[in-house]
Amino acid sequence: MAMEHGIAELVQELDSGDSERVAAAVERLAAHGERALPRLLEGARAHHTSQRIEAYGSVLCRIGPPAFDAVLAAARGGELDSWLAVRLLRVFDERCAGRYAALALDPDRSLSGSGFAGLLRLRVDSDAGLLALVDLVARGGSFYGVPGEYVRAMWDTFAPRLRELRQDPATPRAVRRGALGLLIEGGGLDALDDRDRVLVDRLMGVKLPGNVRNVPDTQLSAWWLAVPGATYEGVFAALGLHDPRPVTVEAGVAAAMCEEIRSPSPEDPERGISRAFVTPELDGWRLVFGQFQQLVGYDDWNDMIETVERVSAACGRAQLFFVDDAGGADIWFAAEDGLMMQQYAAEGGLEEEEDDEDPDAVTGGVREACGDLSVDLDLVGVLETVVRGHGWLAVTAPDMGHGQFPGLLPV
Repeated sequence: MAMEHGIAELVQELDSGDSERVAAAVERLAAHGERALPRLLEGARAHHTSQRIEAYGSVLCRIGPPAFDAVLAAARGGELDSWLAVRLLRVFDERCAGRYAALALDPDRSLSGSGFAGLLRLRVDSDAGLLALVDLVARGGSFYGVPGEYVRAMWDTFAPRLRELRQDPATPRAVRRGALGLLIEGGGLDALDDRDRVLVDRLMGVKLPGNVRNVPDTQLSAWWLAVPGATYEGVFAALGLHDPRPVTVEAGVAAAMCEEIRSPSPEDPERGISRAFVTPELDGWRLVFGQFQQLVGYDDWNDMIETVERVSAACGRAQLFFVDDAGGADIWFAAEDGLMMQQYAAEGGLEEEEDDEDPDAVTGGVREACGDLSVDLDLVGVLETVVRGHGWLAVTAPDMGHGQFPGLLPV
């Protein structure tokens, strides 16, 4: 009882605001070890301030693995809210590296995130950390945020071991599959050996063309080009696209939505490179998706006009659609043989009026007009869509290739 009373008094000292008294209390509480944990967690729950969390975290870190287990149990039991649990789970040192790796496998995403955050902070180079990433791939988890940062931080160390897992016939199939995905996630196709490259190409071929319903919809914000299916090949040269490769719709859309990667060249040390996706033929039209600034430019209006006219000169006809509900933009252009034939713009809810409007001209905004001009994105795969061929994924630089783009794409 006296010991418990002494622990309670020391916990109160953590809130004294006096740095010397706090430091002394931290050392004495750490010496009590596991016996101090109930009072510590009770005190931590009382007030959420950064200064308090730092003091309590110092004690928990010194106690080590037993404190980690106590914090995790309290989080699972609902005794700690998610804000406090995340902050207390980030205080532990290398002695808890294995526990962080185990936590990264937790089905609870908030707890799993704390596990990967610990692995990243400690730069854990262990089989447990590697297998946590492999398992994330196998579960179809996301590498957005901390898990992706951990992959990049440990890539040089993990890549050779992942290749060993791929080549070892004794490795369980699920682990080998996860290792393949992680190699692509961290290093792109360039990280694969020849055998695995062939495997990926074969898989892509089996899945072609893919579910066309996976094309983006027009909710909130979207932009795309449309060109005739019979003459679409001209779009590659017109947009400066290179090395087109067959791809499923789902993988192509995901790749086109990825941010550009930096790839300096002698002419442009700040050069960025991205990918563009050309869909299978959909009701007689091919659609093009990609990074707007890479494919169109920075001077939105003038660059959109120049782009759609240039593409129409190469393909005979072309349309460019741009809709942004948040920004209030609703714009489309239709060109033939290099000349603008019709355009529409409504920004901030105000529609541009034409004095001599052709009574046969297509009217309305992007969502109303795209189906009359070419293909209604929101109806692709919903109504019966005539699909021909497969999609193509191309890069925006002639010297780049596809291998350097990191990130696992859905097939």
